[in-house]
Amino acid sequence: MNPLRVLRPSAIRSFLDSQSSAGLVLMAAAALALFLANSPWQIAYEAVLHANLGPLSLEHWINDGLMAIFFLLVGLEIKREVLDGQLSTWPRRILPGVAALGGMAVPALVYLAFNRGPTAAGWAIPAATDIAFALGVIALLGNRVPASLRVFLAALAIIDDLGAVVIIALFYTAKISLLDAAGAVAVIGLLIGLNRFGVRRLSPYLIIAPFLWILVFRSGIHATLAGVVLALTIPMERTPGRRDADVDSPLHRLEHALHLPVGFLIVPVFGLANAGVSVLSLPVEALVAPVTLGVGLGLLVGKVTGVLGFAMLAIWLGFAHMPAHAGKLHMLGVALLCGIGFTMSIFITLLAFPGHLILQAEAKLGVLGGSLVAGLLGYAVLAIAIRGHHAAPGSER
Repeated sequence: MNPLRVLRPSAIRSFLDSQSSAGLVLMAAAALALFLANSPWQIAYEAVLHANLGPLSLEHWINDGLMAIFFLLVGLEIKREVLDGQLSTWPRRILPGVAALGGMAVPALVYLAFNRGPTAAGWAIPAATDIAFALGVIALLGNRVPASLRVFLAALAIIDDLGAVVIIALFYTAKISLLDAAGAVAVIGLLIGLNRFGVRRLSPYLIIAPFLWILVFRSGIHATLAGVVLALTIPMERTPGRRDADVDSPLHRLEHALHLPVGFLIVPVFGLANAGVSVLSLPVEALVAPVTLGVGLGLLVGKVTGVLGFAMLAIWLGFAHMPAHAGKLHMLGVALLCGIGFTMSIFITLLAFPGHLILQAEAKLGVLGGSLVAGLLGYAVLAIAIRGHHAAPGSER
């Protein structure tokens, strides 16, 4: 028997299980980073991050190198869900798609209400949801949470990730080197050729991947996007006689292999390297700075307003249906959890304010504060929503 068929009864189920526990590890890494940045070990902590390893510092290797692998997994998740998962049909895409659109647009508007001029560049910071954190919180409630809500949250976050990738590509790309960009396009053409000629072995794709990363890095386009492009070229086909996708296809094998290292190593290392805000060294005014307020309220107020408002409007207009066994209070809880914007929000912070350490610190304060309050409120609202339910809706299919 193929072990993947045992370990992975369904794509979304396996996704939820691994990401939930990974969210708890990420929380611990973020807490450790905050402790180190506000302790006697602060200087040593920063010195390690800025130490050079070859052409780049350790911090750059983490943010540009390791995070490319994170984006590779994101790309694989997006491709799988669109082709053969929770986003494979338009009826399945409508509710999470509309909610994700509102969850990106409204937080950006909230941020821009506080920021004009140079700081307006951070408008996309509160537009992202951290799926590991959000599912980590929802996992604390166990199987009392309707399975339909978990699926809705996961699908919404995947669309949210796709939106963040597009935003990074369109709005946070520096001056492009045409020669290196042309080389990257040629490598992408080679990867597409491998896919079209039916190459199912992963090794050719993975051997070419470092060359793609180098060319994208040198071109001025953010290097992590190489991971998304690589993911879109990895084959995912159906086995003759099967209605669903082959779980032993190259895409599924690579996705399965990446879940543990990304969830339990790469993302926590990113959090450890970037969540360290020296709160004690910041002036009190930083707590109410326009960037801090824009990001924090964008996540806390903008996310819940955009996600819940757009979702309920789509349901009211008849374009979509409420998730099974869920009510308005459940939806409010999920919308609040969407305000947890850690990994992608901090990543966009680094792109929006390169070299501006004060603005980065203010944005990170907003991310941490807004995410913490949103997570606590989301947990509390969901706990109230499921109180008194003696059945176990999490077991439904």
